[in-house]
Amino acid sequence: MYSDAALLEAIRTRDQLNRAIYFIYQHYSSTISSFIIANNGSPQDGEDIFQETVVTFIDLVQHNKYRGEAAIKTFLVAIARNLWLNELKKRARSDKREKVFENNRETVEADVDQHIAEREIKQQLLTVLNKLGEPCRKILTLFYYENLSMKDIVHHLPYENEQVVRNKKYKCLQHLTGLLKQNPAFARLVDQIVR
Repeated sequence: MYSDAALLEAIRTRDQLNRAIYFIYQHYSSTISSFIIANNGSPQDGEDIFQETVVTFIDLVQHNKYRGEAAIKTFLVAIARNLWLNELKKRARSDKREKVFENNRETVEADVDQHIAEREIKQQLLTVLNKLGEPCRKILTLFYYENLSMKDIVHHLPYENEQVVRNKKYKCLQHLTGLLKQNPAFARLVDQIVR
């Protein structure tokens, strides 16, 4: 059995260092482990923090940085508390980084999936529009795909005025409706695109 003074002397002189460490384990490990477990730690955390506490305490004593202003038990609990708080902060930062990474990864994957789906749908739409013939494909592409007004479309196509473009667009839509009636797969595709 060591008094605080005798324990410090054994650690400083290193004469009975192994016995001193064994004494610390016997008398203080359950206090420290219980403290860690009571503060969101596991039994393994309690063991790990206790070992770090002992190493830190011995280092402080051997470098004359422990002045004996508190009882050894109190000092060991203070060391363990600081080590555990640092560990919790480290884990919180790690969890936060992991969550940010996961969120970013999910967003990127969703963006990529959406981009691929949109590209496939656009490709299928162009296939449908190509079945309408060149004039209709151009009008419908300029109107629905590029969001141009009738006035702007007149400048891109060889039509006299907006009314002629409107009439042509109407006929093209009728032609598209006819195609859709003949081919239910096209109808589902256009329905998907419109939604």
